[in-house]
Amino acid sequence: MKVTEHIANADGKTLFSLEIIPPKKGDSIESLFGHIDPLMEFKPPFIDVTYHREEFVYKNRGNGLLEKKTIRKRPGTVGICAAIKNRYEVDPVPHIICGGFTKEETENALIDLNFLGIDNVLVLRGDSIAEEKTFKPEPDGNAYAIDLVNQVVSMNNARYLDEELQNAVPTSFCIGVAGYPEKHFEAPNMKSDLKYLKEKIDRGAEYIVTQMFFDNQKYFDFVEQCRAACITVPIIPGLKPITTKGHMTVLPSIFHIDIPDDLYVEIEKCKTNKEVKEVGIAWGIQQSKELMDAGVPVLHYYSMGKSDSVYRIAKELF
Repeated sequence: MKVTEHIANADGKTLFSLEIIPPKKGDSIESLFGHIDPLMEFKPPFIDVTYHREEFVYKNRGNGLLEKKTIRKRPGTVGICAAIKNRYEVDPVPHIICGGFTKEETENALIDLNFLGIDNVLVLRGDSIAEEKTFKPEPDGNAYAIDLVNQVVSMNNARYLDEELQNAVPTSFCIGVAGYPEKHFEAPNMKSDLKYLKEKIDRGAEYIVTQMFFDNQKYFDFVEQCRAACITVPIIPGLKPITTKGHMTVLPSIFHIDIPDDLYVEIEKCKTNKEVKEVGIAWGIQQSKELMDAGVPVLHYYSMGKSDSVYRIAKELF
């Protein structure tokens, strides 16, 4: 079932969902199931699965020359989505990214997902790899998320890159895109960021999942700005419990978000990460309750491979 159908069928009730990252290469799938199993108590209708592109390192060959070596740290998203669908009978939402893939490779992945009966995709440009100062698409790859939207929409209309597939059955993916209540860090201002977001919706994206935020007012303002820009699709808030003091610097640095003063002050008082975790859970409960009272369609938690904090927050709400 499509994400938008789950939301419509909820009749205004706020749903619970989560996002997981594939386990590191070498870990068993049981480690992933061990993370998801406790959260099934809250009946998530869908689970997002992130995608991690291949990266590369240069190794000294010992003769003064460097050898470029490709590395992949996590298993493929397609296989994990199949495993989740089979074990839990919930809808997996694979992330599809631009970086590291040609258009043909993207088409092949989408064909595999369609074959597995997966109805949803979240399309993202993705980040640059460590060796790149700015994002660089693959040769003959998609450069922006809107290019991915266009490719998925084309396949939904039975238009494939492979000429031999022009008479194939169309796909029917429900397309999600990312939104940034605090603005994408590369956008010059919020107005331009909303312009590009609306273009993705106009091209066929059907819902938005936001970057994490810790100040609900920023989400409410973002929704208001979207509605003023005639963006009418569901806007799902993305939330993450803070669990360590290091998050105070790491999260703003990586995700370009602000930490509210009240939250920062409370965490600074903590002597241990155990205390920080309790503050993060309390903040997450408070934040989630306010969003539920405002009637958000879904509370979407970035679990990052750890279920305990998300479980304790959800236990107070669902």
